[in-house]
Amino acid sequence: MRFILSIVLGVMALALVIVGFANRSIVTLTLLPAEFVPFAKYNLSYEIPLYMVVFGGIAVGILLGFLWEWARAHKHRSEAVEQRRERALLSKEIEKLRAVTREGEDEILALVDGDKSQA
Repeated sequence: MRFILSIVLGVMALALVIVGFANRSIVTLTLLPAEFVPFAKYNLSYEIPLYMVVFGGIAVGILLGFLWEWARAHKHRSEAVEQRRERALLSKEIEKLRAVTREGEDEILALVDGDKSQA
């Protein structure tokens, strides 16, 4: 399976390198459209290769997708933490109740009964 994954990743890397070489022309990225420059009084612009624009867009899209999914799953993670805490409290309470009910019993019988309840 790792071999197949390595081949697939290698093919994808090769495809990205080919796309990068095919799109080496320089493009100008500007922050604002030309119509807004008189209002803003400045306009940042960068000249970078087209493949950097494409790969940057892909990277930003993946990052935003991860952040969106992380925020969406927050309620499930918090619910799981709450259930773990509740389970720990209930386990402690069960142990206290077992200790109280076995106070007058023989220690050997209490150990045997404890093994039966865990099975």
